[in-house]
Amino acid sequence: MRAPGLTVAILAGGEASRLGGRDKGLELLAGRPLIAWSVEFCRTHIAGDTHGEGEVALVIVANRSLDEYARHARVLTDMASGFRGPLAGVAAALEDCATPLLLTMPVDSPDPPDDLAWRLLAAMDSGNMPAVVAHDGERRQPLFALYRRDLSASAVAAAAAGQGVWQWQDAIGAREVDFADRRQQFHNLNTPEEFVAYADALRSRD
Repeated sequence: MRAPGLTVAILAGGEASRLGGRDKGLELLAGRPLIAWSVEFCRTHIAGDTHGEGEVALVIVANRSLDEYARHARVLTDMASGFRGPLAGVAAALEDCATPLLLTMPVDSPDPPDDLAWRLLAAMDSGNMPAVVAHDGERRQPLFALYRRDLSASAVAAAAAGQGVWQWQDAIGAREVDFADRRQQFHNLNTPEEFVAYADALRSRD
């Protein structure tokens, strides 16, 4: 087995206020916790689609329900920081990262583009960029991003200063990558009603 060339961090540390504070990554969608959808996506569409980057390491960044998450993949915790926002999770993942590159994705988007990793990797390689981030044609999707590991100290400092992911990405010169043709696949689930509607849509496809 080749050494891992890419780490994928699933960001599952949100407060989930619109779910009554319940852990979003463990909410059921069509009978499976949302984290299971993310892990399956990574193993199906990223582990085999990195085009020579080597094996893929997978980590879940969470700050509660650690035992439950550990059933799905290795867990990294930023528990001491509480709910400081997603940049804290990105910073923790970069500090822990043992591979040259880190790809982040949020736990609440169950069906990202199949070619997410390949397109971000290709954009980074073509421009020798420090970081690249998906843009759906209407807005940046800041949690779908690819970073070089040496951004760790910058991310830690920015998180400690209270910056948001978007602001930090601008500061490091992240390049936006066009995913306008996959816009609907960046849909995220935040409320009980959205979970129900998405499950209904899945059943209608069967």
